[in-house]
Amino acid sequence: MEKVALEDITVRYGKKVVLDHFSMHINSGQIIGIVGPSGCGKTTIVRTICGFVTPDTGTVSIGGKTMFSREKRVNVPPEQRGVGVVFQDYAVWPHLSVYDNIAYPLKKHHVEKNQISAVVEEALGQVNMIGYAKYMPNQLSGGQQQRVAIARALTSSKSFLIMDEPITNLDAKLREQMLIEIRMMQEELGTTILYITHDQEAAMQLCDQILIMQSDGSIAQIGTDEEIITHPSNRFVFTFIGVSNFLPVFLEGGVCKLDLEGKVCVSPTVPEDFPKGTTKAMMGVRPMDILFDDASPIRAQITQAIFLGNMYNYFVSYQGKELRVQRLPSGDELDDRYHEGAEVGLRFVQEHYFDREASE
Repeated sequence: MEKVALEDITVRYGKKVVLDHFSMHINSGQIIGIVGPSGCGKTTIVRTICGFVTPDTGTVSIGGKTMFSREKRVNVPPEQRGVGVVFQDYAVWPHLSVYDNIAYPLKKHHVEKNQISAVVEEALGQVNMIGYAKYMPNQLSGGQQQRVAIARALTSSKSFLIMDEPITNLDAKLREQMLIEIRMMQEELGTTILYITHDQEAAMQLCDQILIMQSDGSIAQIGTDEEIITHPSNRFVFTFIGVSNFLPVFLEGGVCKLDLEGKVCVSPTVPEDFPKGTTKAMMGVRPMDILFDDASPIRAQITQAIFLGNMYNYFVSYQGKELRVQRLPSGDELDDRYHEGAEVGLRFVQEHYFDREASE
């Protein structure tokens, strides 16, 4: 059963249409991530679900209950929608203790005083903050303040949480830790989570499904991280998720060749899903899918070699085009063949092809 559904939502700010007949569904017990460039409508989706903006068209339902319907003239107030929200800047009240921050939604909902303490204590346990009830926010680290924000959201709703860039303000180590803790909490409680982020790696690590939005507010693709990486729907998705390289190619007699030379065969067969009749295309390939191959006729020169600790990052120049190549450490590097200035052969694997005119 769908936990959250937006159907045919249109939102305008003045004359600007941010969401145009937008629809999305979130299944119960699922973490779905929404990623996309700035201004694509991610925050507007959050505000629409919470009831902070009133759409011009469409319906919003949570847990099978209609929260908004333009046609039926239904618009449930935000505080009655049962949505817990965790913001990027924590939004914990500095003048309230940890206990009072977490208890605030309960008091607003007129929960009996003798029940509040037990609920707060349970929420603290769910975010590993037992013993911090009397602390003030200025006595906590950034990660601890974020846990307080999550605990407060859980007292609003354990069934549905919205997390809007919740780990952006944390350092790299804390971000990794918080992603693990959010996943563990979700699995324990079965909470449905909508995770808004610009961090594609965080989305791929945490989310069951990822929804990628384009600049115009439309959905470019929705799927698992593996589906999006291996079968991108278009060039925008391929470019947005991860590092990408592009080279112009053309099709001749069912064979794909590099356009820069016109003689080098890249792929002996054209992909079955490639648009029929297309002669010009763009080939996209990930840095890890470019191999150094001495036998390859595609010759390039290494312009920069960087050791990143867990891999080598190479920048190579091919016919005036700069490509990035990533390789895991191996014995090959020890003989110093792949140094700056060295000539190398390139072989492409797991290429993706896009209609050049459609992607320009």
